Amino acid sequence: MTQRDLTITRVFDAPRELVFRAWTDPDHLASWLGPQDFAASVATLDLRPGGAWRARIHSEKHGVERWMQGAYREITPPERLVFTFSWDDPADEVGETVVTITLADVGDKTEMTFHQTPFPNEAERSGHRDGWNSTFEDLAHFLEEAR
Repeated sequence: MTQRDLTITRVFDAPRELVFRAWTDPDHLASWLGPQDFAASVATLDLRPGGAWRARIHSEKHGVERWMQGAYREITPPERLVFTFSWDDPADEVGETVVTITLADVGDKTEMTFHQTPFPNEAERSGHRDGWNSTFEDLAHFLEEAR
């Protein structure tokens, strides 16, 4: 892994179709998106190549509100999703990244490989790694309840 790439692999105790829907259904996404102490309250998805997505996460504890957005590049249910990601903040140093999510059956579970690139430096990549790992804990809890 270079300082410009982030890869996280997780196995979820849920079928691949449900994990894919968790990423592509706005109500599902709003149920788990955001690191610990954050909640998503808005998610809009135009699920087609070239379609836009946008979501809001906020934390009362930290007094923070952040909007994220992007566009879908590839949608291959239930195995692959590619989209751009950027924070809706002109001062943000990360800029636009590309996220690729690959889902594979592992028995009755799903292995998710999450890849995001490019990052301008190691510090930004590390911050996103921590945020996404925390977010994926919330995804695991959401999938447990949804099963």
